[in-house]
Amino acid sequence: MKKDPIDIFRQAGGQLRMSEAIAAGISKSTLYRLRDKNIIKPVSRGVYRLAELPEISNPDLATVCLRYPKAIICLISALSFHELTTQVPHRVSIAVPRESRLPFLDYPPLESHRFSREAYRAGIEKHDIDGVVVRVYDQEKTIADCFKFRNKLGMDVVLEALRVYGDKKRINRDLLLKYGRICRVGKVMMPYLETLI
Repeated sequence: MKKDPIDIFRQAGGQLRMSEAIAAGISKSTLYRLRDKNIIKPVSRGVYRLAELPEISNPDLATVCLRYPKAIICLISALSFHELTTQVPHRVSIAVPRESRLPFLDYPPLESHRFSREAYRAGIEKHDIDGVVVRVYDQEKTIADCFKFRNKLGMDVVLEALRVYGDKKRINRDLLLKYGRICRVGKVMMPYLETLI
């Protein structure tokens, strides 16, 4: 007996990539028919979500992570996620492994960075945003990454993040230094950690 496509979506948490839907037995024509009847909505090219679900609270991050599951939210986008900056990200900053092709999306705009294997794998947290697994670097790794990209971001952004992090009273100096070594900015970070934390 053929499964109901809506049940397939519900069992998957309400959203599927086209390839996942086809693998689960939903044909392309059925997907397009469900879309045309507003039963499912495209979240991004090739990603669909049940229209009955509430709106996604952070659609930019969710869209990027649905399309590119290996991408990790980093730099300004991660600072914003962790509420360590007053900067408003105009692009979603993501990290990918050094050997990867850089992802591309029409919307939201991306700023992709290739990280070395060790820097890419260190400090990843997984968060659930309305059923979407969003991988983002933890606060300490994000600060170390920002030191590494300080010439691009501006030292004022880095120092603001470090100050706000210090104000949270959950300071993990050892972890900051560990990530600083991984990102090869430990010596650069040290004097700032001594004065600000």
